[in-house]
Amino acid sequence: MANPRWGAPRLQGELMKLGISISQATVARYMPRHRKPPSQNWSTFLKNHMSTLVSADFFVVPTITFRVLFAFVILSHDRRRPIHFAVTANPTAEWTARQLLEAFPWESAPRYLLRDRGGIYGEKFREAATWLGIREVLTAPQSPWQNPYVERLFGSIRRECLDHVITLNETGLHRVLKSYFEYYNYASYCPPRYVVENSKPFCCDVGIVVCRLLRRTRSTNLAVASVSNAR
Repeated sequence: MANPRWGAPRLQGELMKLGISISQATVARYMPRHRKPPSQNWSTFLKNHMSTLVSADFFVVPTITFRVLFAFVILSHDRRRPIHFAVTANPTAEWTARQLLEAFPWESAPRYLLRDRGGIYGEKFREAATWLGIREVLTAPQSPWQNPYVERLFGSIRRECLDHVITLNETGLHRVLKSYFEYYNYASYCPPRYVVENSKPFCCDVGIVVCRLLRRTRSTNLAVASVSNAR
């Protein structure tokens, strides 16, 4: 077709000018079907916008007194780095909106924010995201696998940290998570020496030394605590 934008009514009119009597339905039947360009799937969207995309989600932590604490985490997809976290016993929409404002000060907000459809993200949270210029991307209902990076982080937190400690209160959980995220950032960005030498050196030697010193210090503290308990 010379002009693909012409529809069946326009073609019928042109044919009528040439003296050809034909119905609009017949013209539409023999018109070529134009395929629409394929839309990107979910994994392609996550890859294309990885540098401008963050995830936000909650996970619950029971305490020794049978209370339930809520931990809110914002994770950057670019390097899978935790940007902000907070702990509370009574999460509200106002509290969640305040955490979003604290996480992205001075025009550092990303373009997209991936979250679920939980009721805790109320009108205040949406207003704060709009004010920061963030476009919210909602996952399907009851589909945590559509937010895989933050769910994997929660699994690492439970396996490597929370399954080995007893949570007393809100302050204790905040202290434990802060210490874990410091370890997580060092362990993620400072691999062993042979990995750095055989790949792109994105971690400097100073960072490797700091990481090893941190691990050695923590191992020493754990050994001293074990000896003290044995005595």
